[in-house]
Amino acid sequence: MFWADKIAESSQQPELVNDSKTPSGRVHVGSVRGVIIHDVMYRALKRLGKPVKFTYGVDDYDALDTVPHYLDKEKFAPYLGYPLCNVPSPDESAPDYAKYFMGEFLEVFEYLGVKAEIYYLRDLYRSGKLNSYIDTFLRHAKEVREVYKEVSKADRPDNWYPFQIICPNCGKIATTTVTDYDGEKVFYTCKEDATDWVKGCGSEGWVSPFDGNGKLPWKVEWVAKWDLVGVTMEMAGKDHSQKGGSRDVANGICRKVLHKKPPFHSPYEFILVNGTKMSSSKGVGSSAKDMADLLPPELLRFLMLRTQPKTVINFAPNYETITRLFRDYDNLLNEYAKKTENNETIELDKTLLPLFYAQLDEEIKPFYTFDISTIISLLQVPHLDLKQEIINRSERPLNDYDWEKINQRIAVAKNWLENYADEEEKLVIYFDRIPEITANLTDEQKQYLGTLKDVLSTVEKWEGEELQTALFTATKQLGVSPNVAFPAVYYTFLGKEKGPKAGYLFSYLDKEFVLNRLAEVI
Repeated sequence: MFWADKIAESSQQPELVNDSKTPSGRVHVGSVRGVIIHDVMYRALKRLGKPVKFTYGVDDYDALDTVPHYLDKEKFAPYLGYPLCNVPSPDESAPDYAKYFMGEFLEVFEYLGVKAEIYYLRDLYRSGKLNSYIDTFLRHAKEVREVYKEVSKADRPDNWYPFQIICPNCGKIATTTVTDYDGEKVFYTCKEDATDWVKGCGSEGWVSPFDGNGKLPWKVEWVAKWDLVGVTMEMAGKDHSQKGGSRDVANGICRKVLHKKPPFHSPYEFILVNGTKMSSSKGVGSSAKDMADLLPPELLRFLMLRTQPKTVINFAPNYETITRLFRDYDNLLNEYAKKTENNETIELDKTLLPLFYAQLDEEIKPFYTFDISTIISLLQVPHLDLKQEIINRSERPLNDYDWEKINQRIAVAKNWLENYADEEEKLVIYFDRIPEITANLTDEQKQYLGTLKDVLSTVEKWEGEELQTALFTATKQLGVSPNVAFPAVYYTFLGKEKGPKAGYLFSYLDKEFVLNRLAEVI
């Protein structure tokens, strides 16, 4: 059974699925995994007819703790330590920093068909909806400190209170500590040495903690949100879910102070880009918006769903990864289409459910899956009528929906070639001259090219699979290793050691040109 359906089937109550994000900068594609995981939980519950809501919180009262490299450091450094919603927007398209970056992410939500109810922490604080929780946790500061100690071995001083005031003097929230509470006001200090990345102003005094004057530490705030919003299910990333980590602390506070059961939870793994965990503020990795601009929505959803949540996704927008993603999607879609054509009873099992939940409208609509790698190659062949070439290579007549999806893939391929492809991954064919590097070919490699020319001249169908077979046939006839033979082919046509499958490369080229070039090099 698919993991989301298993969770949904075990549900015995109305559910509220929640996720959240701190908009500290351009939101990375790793955050999309949490969004899609929670969205699919929501959809799985709905599919079983169970009452469910899906909410998404924006933690915009968190402090700006670093200036992303893509922003003007001189402009934003003075706002370090401020609540994100009190930092100016990078441009005039949004009223503040938090809404600027969250706005970009919400566009990705819409693109991916995610329909969550969005709420902002600034509104919960400023409206007074969190006042009673602030009072509760301040009154039970001792119990909160005990949970930190018991669960995460973190010692808090006896006069530490779980609250941070927005300093009335300098506007920072990251530099303040609270050391007393009289039931109406807290005593705060804006410490000069509170952090190693921004200094406080040194002011202190009594001030009300209510109606937006400050915030709870996020592990405590998490508990308040669960109770206020009514959260019953919320997953968390591996970093928050480790033993003694943030989620364990929040669970402990929920039980000890509120005397309530925490929401259902299961951890999910990171998305790594080129083996690196991503950070919104550090700008490491690909942004969610970049990936939404590159991949069709169903493919971006599928990227998140074809792997179990507890398994790392190592994603890099290179040729191999992108083409494999499309190939995996196409294989499932074609399997579904074949069953449909044969009027077979289709059971949405754990094999097909990633495909089902990847759809925006929860309906699988088959189309002709023209290979993305072929499109990438065809786009790089000069003087080629792309549309006619696609028609010639398709195994059946193409309808309007087929062309809609093919044109989508052409756009993906163009974007990838322009913005992501390394020079080694690009197809530069030497039409007008023989690459100089062929002068270094060994006698064995030249002998292989001669045998290959003879084999190719007898090929009846000038198509990728047949030509690929011909390449291997020539190696077997000579008893030469493909590792020796194939570089000779790439040197002859591309001037470099590697390239796309050589059989498919030949299929893009005129037969006479290929045979003549081989003869010239020999």
